[in-house]
Amino acid sequence: MNEKFSVSEVAALRNELLTGGLDSFQTAELLKTFLAGRGYGVSPESALDAAGRIEGYDVESLHKELESLALVM
Repeated sequence: MNEKFSVSEVAALRNELLTGGLDSFQTAELLKTFLAGRGYGVSPESALDAAGRIEGYDVESLHKELESLALVM
């Protein structure tokens, strides 16, 4: 399986999520921005659902979540 995102990209996103003090809506926006910046889309509902699940994720788990969310645009 070809990965869409590098470990360093996901680690940087995770760090931003951990230090940002974001609520679920802000987290969903950050996920959408991260994906859009790399040429992928995500439905607003999926981003918000993921935002509720990813708290406490390690880099590997976050990476898997992003890979499953990313829709080719």
